[in-house]
Amino acid sequence: MTAQEMPEQAAPPRSRGPRDTRGKLIRAAEQLFAARGIDGVSLSEIKRAAGQRNAMALQYHFGDRAGLLRAILDKHLPAVDARREVLLQQYEDSGTADLRSLAAALVLPAAAKLADPDGGREFLQIVAELLNRPEPLVEVVVTKGSSIFAWRRLVEPLLAIESTTVLHTRFTTMRFCHAELAARAAARPRRDDRLFTSRLVDLVTALLATPVSEQTARLLHERGPKGQTRQQASAR
Repeated sequence: MTAQEMPEQAAPPRSRGPRDTRGKLIRAAEQLFAARGIDGVSLSEIKRAAGQRNAMALQYHFGDRAGLLRAILDKHLPAVDARREVLLQQYEDSGTADLRSLAAALVLPAAAKLADPDGGREFLQIVAELLNRPEPLVEVVVTKGSSIFAWRRLVEPLLAIESTTVLHTRFTTMRFCHAELAARAAARPRRDDRLFTSRLVDLVTALLATPVSEQTARLLHERGPKGQTRQQASAR
């Protein structure tokens, strides 16, 4: 039998070991972090939940807990950023100053993760916890190319100057938005999230639009600027 006459044999499938291991570790971490909190799970538990016997598998792929969290963010944030960039471009193209449109640009891209079966709901719970920590474990806001930078820039002219320079209203709004999304994500899945999402956009709009009262302005004048965490400074 000549070489030309020999039947072709299917090439053996390429090993996807390292990539498969990495994906399993990320998925296990998403589930455990969402269920028990970022600090409530050991790296050994994540390794066991992912079915990995190699004691150094997690350290090899991610280095430490912060590296694992960055990998979870890297898995989900590109899709969120892409959706937000489209909405922000539509806002700029409209040429109209509309705070609710900007509120929607904050809420809707993240809310889409409620329907993502590959860890989307867990991601929302993890991000909410990261944003509400006293000190940042992983930078959620300051990521290269993040659409949040453009969102902050477009929102700023529509807010009172105290809201952006001292009161950190944009960061407070982000924390509120993600806390509400996390609560929704932790509950049983609903058939339709549109009413919840629309109302969340309403509330975010109201929070951004809240004026600085005379009493608050007076207290600010009396006390002067106070210190802030790095994450608050980056998200103002």
